[in-house]
This record gives sequence, C-alpha cells and structure tokens, in this order.
Amino acid sequence: MLDIVRLRVLAAVAAHGSVTEAAKTLHYSQPSISHHLARLEAATGAKLIQRVGRGIRLTPEGELLARRAAEIVGRVDAAGAELAAQLGLQTGRVRLTAFSSALSVLVPPAAMALAQSYPNIELHLSDAFPTVALQRLRDGSADLAIVHRYDDDVPDDGVRYSYLLDDPMYLLSRHPDQTLADHRESAWIAGCENCRGELLQFCEAAGFSPRIIYSSEDMIVQQAFVAAGLGLATMPGLALRSHHADGVVASELTGFRRRIYLATFGEPPDPPATTAFITALRTTTNALGGGRRPPGHGQSWEPG
Repeated sequence: MLDIVRLRVLAAVAAHGSVTEAAKTLHYSQPSISHHLARLEAATGAKLIQRVGRGIRLTPEGELLARRAAEIVGRVDAAGAELAAQLGLQTGRVRLTAFSSALSVLVPPAAMALAQSYPNIELHLSDAFPTVALQRLRDGSADLAIVHRYDDDVPDDGVRYSYLLDDPMYLLSRHPDQTLADHRESAWIAGCENCRGELLQFCEAAGFSPRIIYSSEDMIVQQAFVAAGLGLATMPGLALRSHHADGVVASELTGFRRRIYLATFGEPPDPPATTAFITALRTTTNALGGGRRPPGHGQSWEPG
C-alpha cells in the first residue's frame, strides 16, 4: 500500500524539481525528504529518482507515479478542506505536549491567536521531555508534540516531523565573549545524568571533559548558580527567552544548536482543529524570527 506522506513528497519534488525546494514547501528537513523517496522506491520496487550532477531527475516511472500522486494528494486536501468548511471549526480539541521552554515561548502567542480565530477550540497543554512527548503521540494521548534534536537525522519511527526553527546554544558565565576552551578547568553546572549529553558533547568537541560539581534540572537554579560565580552552564536560546537572570552573560556557541520540530502521528490530513493550531504556531514562530537573537559582543543578552 502506497503511503500518502511519501506520495506528497514525490509530488512536491516533481512540482519543484528539487529536494531542497520540496523540503521548504513541506517544512521537512532534506534528509527526511530523501528518506521518504527511498522508502517509496522500496515500496514500489521502481527507481523513481535519478541523480544528475548536483540535481535530480524523475525517471519515467517516477513521472508516472508523481502525476498520480498529485491527483491523490489534491483529492485528500480537498476532502479535508470541504470537511473543515462544513464543520466551520466551531468545535474541536487539540492536545499538545512539549518541552518547557517551547511551552513558555512558542506556545502562548499561538494559543492566543487560535483563541481569537476559533474560540470554541479547546487547547490542552502538557509539559514533557521529547522522548515522553513522542510516546504520548504514539499511544494517542496527544495530537501534537514539539520536540528537539541535536543532530540532523530524523528517525524513521512512524512520526511525521515538521521543522520549525533552529535554537542556538549559549555558554552562560559572568563575563562576555567566553568560549568553551576558556573553561577547561572551570566548575560546571549540568542537568541530571540522563540530561547532560549535549554539555558533554560540546565540551568533548572542545577537547576536554567538564568538571561537573552541581546538578539541577531547573534553568532558574542553574542561572542563579552562574550568577553567584559557582560555575558555568550551557543553555539554549528558547530557555533564555523564558528566563534570563541578572548578572548572567550568554555567549553564543558557534556551530552548536538544536533543531526544533513539530511532530504528529498517523496519516495526513490532520483534523481541522489540529491544522488550525499548526497554522497559528507557524505564524507566531515566523514572527519570532526563527527563535534567534544573538547577544551583542561584551554585553549581557536580554531576550526580546
């Protein structure tokens, strides 16, 4: 059986003639587009895409399936639009689970926009680490999840991942223009044993292992320790937008960032209420400027 998501990907690649442009249109990562195309070829047993220099070209079989895919996707989208119009989005429920800094920064303006346009849609929110959030998607206790990853590889786990933004990482200290290499011998503040992987990864790339002497999951506590001169910490930009303590200077770690995705489960189209919230979230995320506001050199970063 042909997967509607993969047919949508093939139709987008055929329409735009490029994996890059298809990824932008569908809000997917390029590796995700390539993965879906490969799985579609495996399912059909046909070679659908040919590499030509730095670009791609559809094979005759690919062109045939792409034409049919465009028809199928068009009918599915039309059915969803007709149903949404009939219901008028007068009722509905959206259950969103996300990590705390996404809930505090990305979700509130989207929730306000949704309430203004569709006051009868109920929005249920819950706080969860990405692994827990994805499990809630799979077991049906959530409709949407906002998750983050520290690499570009999107897993093939049955979840649909839609890219939202890059979230830069920062080194927190009491002085400007700091780098990881400046603090090989310094004391560090980290999360729990299962939540400090990114700090260890960053420091390993800088050629040392951090001397962790304080552990806390609370970003307010971590920043208070930094402000008191008890050690250093790393923190993503969204968390700093949510809370930035006086006396803490954020120096961007060039080359390190986490990617934020909106995750859904099951075949599209999504229910009308879910689609309405996704639209509101994307609008407010774009207005946020991609979640990025680097600090000025020699100054504390005060998130806007």
